[in-house]
Amino acid sequence: MANVIKIKKGLDINLKGKASDVLLNGRKSDSYAIVPDYYNGIIPKVVAKVGEKVKAGSVLMIDKNRPEIKFVSPVSGEVTAVNRGEKRKVLSIVVKPDTQIEYEDFGKKNVSSLKGEEVKEALLNSGMWPFIKQRPYDIVATPTDQPRDIFVSAFYSAPLAPDFDFILKGQEADFQTGLDALAKLTSGKVYVGIRKGSSVNVKSVETVEVEGPHPAGNVGVQINHIKPVNKGEVVWVVNPADVIVIGRLFNKGVADFSRMVAITGSETTERGYIKTISGCTIDSLVAGKILEGKEDLRIISGNVLTGTKVRKDDYLGAYDNQITVIPEGDKTYDFFGWATLGFGKYSVSHSYFTWLAPKSKEYVIDARIKGGKRAMIMSNEYDKVFPMDIIPEYLLKAIIAFDIDKMENLGIYEVAPEDFALCEFVDTSKIELQKIVRQGLDLLYKEMN
Repeated sequence: MANVIKIKKGLDINLKGKASDVLLNGRKSDSYAIVPDYYNGIIPKVVAKVGEKVKAGSVLMIDKNRPEIKFVSPVSGEVTAVNRGEKRKVLSIVVKPDTQIEYEDFGKKNVSSLKGEEVKEALLNSGMWPFIKQRPYDIVATPTDQPRDIFVSAFYSAPLAPDFDFILKGQEADFQTGLDALAKLTSGKVYVGIRKGSSVNVKSVETVEVEGPHPAGNVGVQINHIKPVNKGEVVWVVNPADVIVIGRLFNKGVADFSRMVAITGSETTERGYIKTISGCTIDSLVAGKILEGKEDLRIISGNVLTGTKVRKDDYLGAYDNQITVIPEGDKTYDFFGWATLGFGKYSVSHSYFTWLAPKSKEYVIDARIKGGKRAMIMSNEYDKVFPMDIIPEYLLKAIIAFDIDKMENLGIYEVAPEDFALCEFVDTSKIELQKIVRQGLDLLYKEMN
């Protein structure tokens, strides 16, 4: 029987636009790209040349400081551009796809007969390694580290999040193989968090049943409740959809980056799932599926709390399997601002009468901040939605001051920016808390390495 964790603190934001459990037709992407900014903790070094022919699985880029970590093309075709920004920063490596995808042959492998080093070598050579991230620092994992444990949260709890049970259908064998492969990489345990009532059924791992509001699906919350990270320890985490891709490598012998992406949000005309390939254009996913004639739309790669604002000609986030479209909210409609009665408006603090509405009521929320930035208020509002054994206000202040000793004592090694997304949402001071945490982790990583 699975262990059970009950999360009491948190907040479920019931937005309009949840994806139906149906497959939608998407337009074929005219290009695919690797975007280095999607991978924390790496310094990109481009090894592919413009005009070069590549296969799915061919190396396009490596990490300069850890050259064994490779980033490969998700499709076969021709490298058409290496886009750079200021100081020659690599922005993206673009590949124009072939009509029929050709794959590098990495060979089918029986995971049960492999040693840990053999599994690691297979993941590094095939470009699967960047799927593995580590705590502390929330960066692409260092292959030479020995993780204490590995954690996978097999469900999503963010607003309008995809249903992993639906994504998993027909791919159960690949998911199990992926977990078996991860188990070879640690002398500890592989913990898999599942939602109460989920149909996810896995073997040879430690299953933990989790119930409660968002952020119950955040792997950081599950780590904190199962086995917290202490100074000097390293744990690895993997997105459940990426576990499927890892399993596919061993079962099929190819780097097949196919994934299911949920189309969500109040400004979409069709909601469901599209089968695509990592690195596709946003336009290939949303074309014909968003409201026409509306200019004030925000397209987000990911969910509304942690996702990235994108344009149609941008590319799907490396770890994302959700597109959300909401109103931008650039126009001003409220004469009295927040002081209006606000019927139909969402409020955490009961500022509007909608708190009396049933929990099933769906809301349309735009991207406006609706207020100016001000000093952090010690009002305990973060703690109400932060279900970790950490005092968020004090940790954030330690990060801002970059007091390493306090940061360590207050739990910096356990957290990632996504863990503070709800705190940022309820924050009356309108502070970019996730940005503060990301900058603090990056500075700490440079200081310690």
